[in-house]
Amino acid sequence: MDFFNFDSDEERDQDGKMSEGSSSEEGESALEATDNEEEKERPDSSDTDLEIEDTERSFTTIKGAELYREACKLVGVIPVSYFIRNMEEPVMNLNHHGLGPKGIKAIAIALVSNTTITHLELDDNWILGEGTTYLVQMLRENCYIQELNISNNHLDTEGAEAICRMFLDNISNIRAIQLAGNNFREEAAPYFSESLMGNYRVMELDLSHNEFAEKGGELLGQMLANNVSLEVLKLSWNHVRMKGAVALSAGLRTNGTLKVLDVSWNGFGNEGAFALGEALKVNSVLVELDISSNHINNEGTIKLSKGLEANGTLRVLKMSHNPITVEGAIALITCIRRNSKSRIEEINISNVLVNEGFVRLVDVVCEAHPELEVIYGGVGGHITKKQEHHPDPMKVIQNYLDKNKLRLWDFFRKMDKEGNMKIPVSEFRKAMMQQSNIPLDRIQVSELIRKLDSGKTGQVDYSKFKIEVPEQKPKKEEENKEEEP
Repeated sequence: MDFFNFDSDEERDQDGKMSEGSSSEEGESALEATDNEEEKERPDSSDTDLEIEDTERSFTTIKGAELYREACKLVGVIPVSYFIRNMEEPVMNLNHHGLGPKGIKAIAIALVSNTTITHLELDDNWILGEGTTYLVQMLRENCYIQELNISNNHLDTEGAEAICRMFLDNISNIRAIQLAGNNFREEAAPYFSESLMGNYRVMELDLSHNEFAEKGGELLGQMLANNVSLEVLKLSWNHVRMKGAVALSAGLRTNGTLKVLDVSWNGFGNEGAFALGEALKVNSVLVELDISSNHINNEGTIKLSKGLEANGTLRVLKMSHNPITVEGAIALITCIRRNSKSRIEEINISNVLVNEGFVRLVDVVCEAHPELEVIYGGVGGHITKKQEHHPDPMKVIQNYLDKNKLRLWDFFRKMDKEGNMKIPVSEFRKAMMQQSNIPLDRIQVSELIRKLDSGKTGQVDYSKFKIEVPEQKPKKEEENKEEEP
């Protein structure tokens, strides 16, 4: 069935829906034309608050805040002062403003001619499917907005259809779009699947906290096998399991662009873990995989590990909140040990209680992979045992620097290959583990990184340690002061 077989110029029926395909030959947005039609249809249109009688003329000659105020009068909503104040900023955050479809319509009219906003946040505004059509019409004209967040807006299938028409036609410059929590069910999946198969613009897509199930997983798996642009796909908190999980994994086998896949809090189970393992054997692009809370036990973890033994690109694997014991944890670390080309930097099994043997194995593996961090729950049998005291790593570093008459700034700068005062965490960890001058163990290095990268940005920012050199006054000024009586 062709889910997009309709006229682009076809108008909706009398329930107020609009076709986002209509646009004026003179470059006016369909939003403006609809505003004019509504103004003419109202019996009291002559008494409108608009100061300019010719609405069509006014919308083509005014811009910015003035245009927005006129649009608000036309649709009957109160202007949002924050929007007016920040129209010239690249990021517009209108989350939780209760705009509704009419408020969005006024915003959309104003944004048609806006050239400064590149990131638009509209989370939790009860936009509904109706408001989505206004946004899509605006995006047909506006080529500057690249990131859009319309999560938690009750878009339902109607909104999904409108968004996917935009995807299908490749008519906007949207590169990243968040659509989490919009009540997308199985009936919305065909729209996303068909439209994204041929889309070459969208690079980041968030469909988390929706209600896609097995059929949705199958259709999205088909999409993954054909899409050529997606780099980030988030599907957490859906109901993808069994056949859907297998289909998604099959799509991952042939996909050549996806770098981040988040399918946490679904129901992949051991069968899905096995399918992912098979995909990882051949996939050479994916760098981050989140399969937390997917009912994967030791059996599934061992099957997944078989794929990790042959993979040379994955860097981050998140598997927390799965029913894994130390047996599964050892399987994960062992596969890294066996894989000389492994690039794993982080394994998160934060709920797993391990033993001393596992800790020793991690120490051995980290000698060959110094950039690796393994996050686990604790060491079994030592819960009540007094924790071994580790000196503050920053004090250890400072003592070394003081002893050798070195500066902290120079210490960090030697590790900075790019010279931008930011060091990727994996490179910093590797450098610290491989150096021999400062006595820090793996636990101390991890503690040091937590302090230096408290926001978990993935980079150690050492700009705060920069030493400001006082500016020297020009010699002429000093000479003049000396000559003064």
